[in-house]
Amino acid sequence: MILQEHSREYNSRASIARDLEAGAADALCLPAGLRPAGRQSASAAPAPHRPSHRRRRDPPPARPPPPRPRPGPAAPGRCRADVRAREAAGSGGMAGPLRLLSLCTGAALLLLPSPGAARRPGRCSPPCSCWRESALCVGAAGPPRSLPAGLGSLSLVNGTFAEVKDRMFSHLPSLQLLLLNSNSFTVIRDDAFAGLFHLEYLQEEQHAPGIDTCLLLFPQRKGRDLRAAGRLQRFIEGNKIETISRNAFRGLRDLTHLSLANNHLKALPRDVFSDLDSLIELDLRGNKFECDCKAKWLFLWLKMTNSTVSDVLCIGPAEYQDKKLNDVTSFDYECTTTDFVVHQILPYQSVSVDTFNSKNDVFVAIAQPSMENCMVLEWDHIEMNFRSYDNITGQSIVGCKAILVGDQVFVVVAQLFGGSHIYKYDESWTKFVKFQDIEVSRISKPNDIELFEIDSEMFFVIADSSKAGLSTVYKWNNKGFYSYQSLHEWFRDTDAEFLDIDGKSHLILSSRSQVPIILQWNKVSKKFVPHSEIPNMEDVLAVKSFRMQDNLYITLTRFIGDSRVMKWNSKQFVEIQALPSRGAMTLQPFSFKNNYYLALGSDYTFSQIYQWDDEKKLFVLFKEIYVQAPRSFTAVSTDRRDFFFASSFKGSTQIFEHIIIDLSL
Repeated sequence: MILQEHSREYNSRASIARDLEAGAADALCLPAGLRPAGRQSASAAPAPHRPSHRRRRDPPPARPPPPRPRPGPAAPGRCRADVRAREAAGSGGMAGPLRLLSLCTGAALLLLPSPGAARRPGRCSPPCSCWRESALCVGAAGPPRSLPAGLGSLSLVNGTFAEVKDRMFSHLPSLQLLLLNSNSFTVIRDDAFAGLFHLEYLQEEQHAPGIDTCLLLFPQRKGRDLRAAGRLQRFIEGNKIETISRNAFRGLRDLTHLSLANNHLKALPRDVFSDLDSLIELDLRGNKFECDCKAKWLFLWLKMTNSTVSDVLCIGPAEYQDKKLNDVTSFDYECTTTDFVVHQILPYQSVSVDTFNSKNDVFVAIAQPSMENCMVLEWDHIEMNFRSYDNITGQSIVGCKAILVGDQVFVVVAQLFGGSHIYKYDESWTKFVKFQDIEVSRISKPNDIELFEIDSEMFFVIADSSKAGLSTVYKWNNKGFYSYQSLHEWFRDTDAEFLDIDGKSHLILSSRSQVPIILQWNKVSKKFVPHSEIPNMEDVLAVKSFRMQDNLYITLTRFIGDSRVMKWNSKQFVEIQALPSRGAMTLQPFSFKNNYYLALGSDYTFSQIYQWDDEKKLFVLFKEIYVQAPRSFTAVSTDRRDFFFASSFKGSTQIFEHIIIDLSL
């Protein structure tokens, strides 16, 4: 494709057409031993070279040129017609002594001097032939050190070197055109082309079979015409390249054309083209790439680059075989994974963690029964960790729940002794001060606090686990919170969960003495009334709800037996998965960036994190973490980072960070 485009561009120039003269052709045929593998012409042996006697307007010095050294007898068969274009007098842009040398079918291109100079090869040792600013080396073991330092173009054909080493061409700093064709090297090392600050054309390809080795001479033009001539042929194809180092093209900021066509490339290192600021065309045809995670960077680069790039075909994986890399929709699912790493350790015990936002800041309230504190932390945007902000003292604090009403911030502090209280943040004191007491007669052994909103009115419920306790709903009345409804007594409730089922508000209460019951909000009486229950689920410690892909799920935590994951099917909750959970005190669902997890905390073994597998439609074990006697898991997000608090009744509270791992790196 690039060959055809450049040939059309070159041949469209009328001045070049006028310069071509078939009668002035020279046959510069390579011997059979130096020909690239492929088809040879079946015609008769080539005619011997006859120097041209055509006089030029400005003849060179009278000293006759030395005879042209020949590499050996030509192979049988006549090469395809070789044409040497004379310099046309007065043609615009034709000035300059160099000419363009190319293998007939595109094996290589060289800039050759004028007719007189072309008959006088420069001083370089075999297997190279040199002209004033160009050289052709066939079967060389590398670029010889004897090549002139001012060389402008170099072709290496059928080379025997196994790799392109670092700074391999640094002794040729003037190179503008480098053609590596049909060589045997398989590796390009870092900084292989370092020092070639003027290089514009670099091609490393292998041409197809059937190549005649005759050479064509074309007049060189200056400036843009030189570039047009350089694009006439396909350069450097098929060097059996398998590996390219990441920094192979480092420093080639002026390179405009790069061809890696028809090699054995299956992958390219990440950002291998990052230094090619001037790249216009890239040819990757004839390679079959593994379109796996290692190709993700190339997929993204193709979407963003302004360069013209040939189609990149995939050989695998199976789902992408024979497809174009550009046709792949995304690599995000296949090429990313996640992990939880310890971000911060808080040197104190805790039983619950709650998070809230206020004035663009993120806060965390941690209940510490042994220290008799409700510790309030805030996120430090500079140090990038959680630091102490305020401390609410009490007696045997088992829960701290933040409630935001307008621009007011309240914290419900549940205590086992001395009654529970509500604190309000006082901006003038920059701390929380006591705002309201919760009557001891109703709440004697609080076990959970659940906040919810119905018809723009704010409520919270406290689940009481004492034998004579009353789980009670409280409502905000613009002045304070007052008891609104007692749900039931004598049931030793362990947890309360508010959820929306088919557009209706519900509460689920779990209990040690009965199966979980479901209460539904009555819009007429504006109270919760019994609706149904979840059968065969005795001794449930906690119930949590979550939504995933528009479906409603709940988790039921059991200390003895299996904990359960259940899904709402428009009529009832049905079990979809049982998780072994001996000694479990909490089964907490949470999600980050469309990754859904369950954290199962146990007193007897490692805590386990499960991740949702969308193909299996189940939660599968993802990671184990060590937390002593975990009591709650809480997700917190801030500054585009995601964290996971693990409270511990017997050890330090740990903060894990949820990280995304790019497998393409």
